[in-house]
Parts: sequence; C-alpha cells; structure tokens
Amino acid sequence: MKIVKFAGLLFLASITFGAMACKDAVVLVHGNTASPTSWDNTYNLLLSNGYSSSEIFRPDWGSKSCAGCNNHYGSEETPVRNAIEDALAASCTGNIDVIGHSMGVTLAAQQISKLAVSSYVDTFVGIAGALRGLWSCGVYPYNVWSSTCGYYGLSVQSPFLDSLYGEPLGDKVYSIKSNIDQIVCATGVCSVGGVHSSRIWNEDASYTYTLGHFGLQTDTASLQVNLIQ
Repeated sequence: MKIVKFAGLLFLASITFGAMACKDAVVLVHGNTASPTSWDNTYNLLLSNGYSSSEIFRPDWGSKSCAGCNNHYGSEETPVRNAIEDALAASCTGNIDVIGHSMGVTLAAQQISKLAVSSYVDTFVGIAGALRGLWSCGVYPYNVWSSTCGYYGLSVQSPFLDSLYGEPLGDKVYSIKSNIDQIVCATGVCSVGGVHSSRIWNEDASYTYTLGHFGLQTDTASLQVNLIQ
C-alpha cells in the first residue's frame, strides 16, 4: 500500500511540475534596421524566469543599412511568419506570446492576421509601434517617397495600415508607449485622430513611460515579461 501511495505521489508531482514548466513559446520581433540582439534584455530575463532558449524565437528581418527600404511586403514578412509558425509548432501549450518593437509591431500583427492565428496568441505586446501611422511619413497617397512610408508602409491612412486596423491579435493585448518617442512623435505630435499611434485597437491596457523609442524596448523588459505570464 505504501508503495502504491508513493507511486501516486510521484505521478501527481510529475504532473504538477510539467504544468509549471510548460510555457507559451515567445516571439520577439525587432524594429526597422535593428537586429535580434536588440532583445537581449528581454531574452535574458526570460531565461532567468525559467524559459529555455528553444522557447524563444527572434526573427531577423529587413535591411540593416536602409531604413527607408523596408516595408511590410515580401522579404520582410518571411522571417516573421516563419518564426510565428515555428513557435506554434514548438509550444508545449499550443499557444504563443508575441512582443514587437517599432515596425516589428505592425509586421507581427500583419503575420498574425495573415496566418489567422490570433486565437493561438495568448498575449500580444506592442512597444513603440506606429499602428495609426507616422506623421513624419505624411498622409497617403501624399506620403514621403520611400518604401517605409508607402502603400505597404507607415504613412497615415496607408492601405496597409487601414487593412490591418481592427484585426484580432490575441487573447490579451497591451501597448507600451511614450510621449517623447523620437520616432513615433518625431513631428512633435504622437497622436493620429486623437489617439496615440502606439495604442492598439481593443487593447486591454496601455503603459506610458518617459523613455525614448529604443529605451521603450530595452528598459521595459520586466513589464514585458510580467505581461506574458
């Protein structure tokens, strides 16, 4: 009888440990001309919180030398789409968490929409994104003449942004923003239609920091990790 009870306790312990150890895979999508290493603060904090490197996906997309050449069409899409698909395949929960920074926010959102996987995204976090456009890009079709600001870019009212607006992105959605963001607020105006451009439709909460565009990514790692728990 004691042996049976001991075996039962071991079985229950293994179930409990497995449940505790099982985490959503995480996809970290960097911004325009950045690299996966821009996520090092978040990546290392995830590791210290029990994630394994095999549960964290950091796609590397776009030109590193020509910011105006990158948009949301073609070669920029592929690494992000592959990372989301790979994360879903690897996740022991069947769900993923997605965190994007800057143009990585809109790229990640686009691929979630195209793949129709929002029901498998537990948490989506958009950091310093321009989901409503950048005034520095102008208003489509009278936009700045570059890929980044064009049809598939971040000009206000671009066909790309208009098509993305309202798409479901996950079960829980959060934005992290700043009113001194030197990219989103480059013209001195952060809002489009009275709403901060980094805010996401139907979001659960939005967090404002007194940080620059890049500090929002590197200096909010603790919040990012807390939001996906």
